Amino acid sequence: MTQDAIRIEGLRKTYLGQKGAPPKEALKGIDLSIPRGSVFGLLGPNGAGKSTLINILAGLVTKTSGKVTIWGFDQDANPRQSRAAIGVMPQELNLDPFFTPRGALEVQAGLYGVPKAERWSDEILEMVGLTDKAQAYARTLSGGMRRRLLLGKALVHRPNVLVLDEPTAGVDIELRQMLWENVRKLNAQGMTIILTTHYLEEAEEMCDEIGIINQGEVVARDSKDNLLGRLDAKTMVVHPDHPVTDLPAAPGVEAELRDDGAVMLRYKSRQVSAERVLAAVRAAGITIRDVKTEEADLEDVFLALTSKG
Repeated sequence: MTQDAIRIEGLRKTYLGQKGAPPKEALKGIDLSIPRGSVFGLLGPNGAGKSTLINILAGLVTKTSGKVTIWGFDQDANPRQSRAAIGVMPQELNLDPFFTPRGALEVQAGLYGVPKAERWSDEILEMVGLTDKAQAYARTLSGGMRRRLLLGKALVHRPNVLVLDEPTAGVDIELRQMLWENVRKLNAQGMTIILTTHYLEEAEEMCDEIGIINQGEVVARDSKDNLLGRLDAKTMVVHPDHPVTDLPAAPGVEAELRDDGAVMLRYKSRQVSAERVLAAVRAAGITIRDVKTEEADLEDVFLALTSKG
């Protein structure tokens, strides 16, 4: 058995154009491996191909070419086993309004062929905080409660891999904290988590492995720490004692005056030492009241890899 939870090789998806429009290639030969037991962040701008990739993994979209293996099962040779190995919490709130949460979980378990003796609907309802709403119609649930139910439906067949597609988009802080608590618990039990999110601070906090997709291609795939290390960028923020008239100048240093009077100095630590930056500050006649440095974060990496041009 492979040590990868998911292995994708040469994955392509082309959508036919409508009314004479040219075909659109959504995925352009994706190669991607996701280790077992990891919390993997799948990031990319809108239209990058993330949703297409997730829908192919879930068996909802037919790929044009390539190979997808989920938990050791080839999606073409063993479609039922590969689909049973993965659970997807979709971004859209697609729930039957006339089912109760318990009923929705039972129906979902039946669709996956889970015997009644092995179902754990009540435990799932407790996990996602819907025990007191177990018999309420889904149409009466709030948006946050519906998201909780979507998570529960993704777990009914105890998948090895759980995909969370923008799970915290537009939700309150309480739900976000509940979700991440459950993600950590499930991951500690051995479940592989794949997360797509536009909240990059969440990916930076939760994920240990990250892949970035842009325009249908993987532009980065590495550990979070290694990705952050790619941008050898630092920012020194100097708060002066007196208003600044002349900005510091030095090779490899970009200076900018903030609205609050502080001076931001951006530089690459492998090329420019902090002492050289401070020397430029002193040479500009600036007396330092306070100073701090900031490291690059995941947002900086994301923008550097996906910005046009």
